[in-house]
Amino acid sequence: MPGSRLPRLAAIAGLALAAALPLAAHAEGRIRIAQQFGVVYLLLNVAQEQKLIEKAGEKLGQPVQVEFVRLSGGSAVNDALLSGQIDIAGAGVGPLLTIWDRTKDRQNVKGVASLGNFPYYLVTNNPAVKTIADFTDKDRIALPAVGVSVQSRVLQLASAQRWGADQFNRLDKLQVAVPHPDATAAIIKGGTEITGHFGNPPFQNQSLAANPNARIVLNSYDVLGGPSSATVLYATEKFRTESPKTYRAFTEALGEAARFIQANPEAAADIYLRVNQGQLDRNLLLSIIKSPEVQFKLAPQNTYKLAEFMHQVGAIKNKPASAREYFFDDPHNAAAN
Repeated sequence: MPGSRLPRLAAIAGLALAAALPLAAHAEGRIRIAQQFGVVYLLLNVAQEQKLIEKAGEKLGQPVQVEFVRLSGGSAVNDALLSGQIDIAGAGVGPLLTIWDRTKDRQNVKGVASLGNFPYYLVTNNPAVKTIADFTDKDRIALPAVGVSVQSRVLQLASAQRWGADQFNRLDKLQVAVPHPDATAAIIKGGTEITGHFGNPPFQNQSLAANPNARIVLNSYDVLGGPSSATVLYATEKFRTESPKTYRAFTEALGEAARFIQANPEAAADIYLRVNQGQLDRNLLLSIIKSPEVQFKLAPQNTYKLAEFMHQVGAIKNKPASAREYFFDDPHNAAAN
């Protein structure tokens, strides 16, 4: 099974907490971080469990109060960031580009760092579906947020590659917004209208392991042209400017978390299981963390193709000159592409 109900309850609790948080001005020494579901957030899990942000703040002479909330979908994350309920948003490159475009020359939301490179799979349990062209009106494809999430944008790009740019939204009518744990359960069990799930690790891996009829229809790496940073962290310019020590403590903690995972995959797996309180098979989790397709690093990679596409189809009005335009000018972003 794809884990206990606790992650889903955490999502509900996270939404309630976000709604209750005051819209206070940014203050040095406080950081509120929104994350979603999956191994793609392992950097944050390690930083949270080992209190790396707090430790980095102490070294900088700035105590830091850290809060984590769990949300589902890029739309919810972006709304929380713009309303001042969180300081750091964790979501896909699609939601980052959407909010960067929306806030350009205003709040100036930009990327803080990548959470690493992970292949995202579109998985189906429908034996008739071999490619995206085989989906029909009887199928439904679950993903975090329709038309906003990175999964939705990658599927649009894949559609444009197959049928032409004017057909980029051909499969939008089949998309439904469902949290990853619930979508995974639907693919494993079968018998529901959901016959496809564009997810992320470990959910896609669970479906493939638990249901012999499940297969990969699409790999994000194939669509984007290689390993890519599908999930990222981003913030407002105001937070970065007004809380420089807190911001630095956060980025230094991320770097420490990445080094820890690379050196200690077994311990990192145990941290993931503790933080997420699920029932994920440990061996399956380790196979993901150790996969040569997965790299835990802060430097954004291969995001610009999606930015060009979103501008081409009118999803964003402003065309960035390069990936460095929608990521902050930090050392780890120097080679962002």
